[in-house]
Amino acid sequence: MTQHHPIPHAVLFDCDGVLVDSEPATFDLIQEEFARYGVHKTISELEDAFIGSTIENVYQWGREHGADLPAGWVDSYYKALYARLREGTELMPGIPRLLARLDAEGIPFAVGSNGRKAKMEATLGQHPDIRTRLEGLLFSGQDMGMPKPKPDLYIHAARHLGADPAACVVIEDSPTGARAAKNAGMRCLGYSPKGDNPRLAAEGAELFTDMRQVPRLIGLDP
Repeated sequence: MTQHHPIPHAVLFDCDGVLVDSEPATFDLIQEEFARYGVHKTISELEDAFIGSTIENVYQWGREHGADLPAGWVDSYYKALYARLREGTELMPGIPRLLARLDAEGIPFAVGSNGRKAKMEATLGQHPDIRTRLEGLLFSGQDMGMPKPKPDLYIHAARHLGADPAACVVIEDSPTGARAAKNAGMRCLGYSPKGDNPRLAAEGAELFTDMRQVPRLIGLDP
């Protein structure tokens, strides 16, 4: 029997891998940098270790696993990453239509990312229509000192929208983000375009594969 959920007060989006297809460039560069400093990992191994994490955590992990990363590596990584992302970062399929639908239904939305605000500007800034819709609604756990899986980032975003946190829905693609939603007492939809994702499901996320499914999942469509 299908469970029927009330229409949420607000929808809170992760950014990387949910709004924008920035993960491939991010992990390619991490792989290149680690190899440059003596640690060789597959993209799959890096994704397992770091999806939803922060570059500061990547730096710590790399140092602990034998990569001789210099003290200023985080800033130099960001500089190289933003340049690469500005070469072209696509929106995830279905995002423009979904945001337009939420607007039409009067459901507010915001973004809570572990990435820096500058990273969101580098990716979302390439899509002026979407970026305009998100003016004042981009919240960085890194910049604000409240990174996921702490619940603070999503609670802050909900309150900014004037929404009851318990009545919000989060859309995430990482176990870290799903745990943040769970810690905030929020329902989490786990975006998994490749299908099965046991680690995401283990954090309580309800898996889905296509943004076109979201209106039905949040009670807008029968």
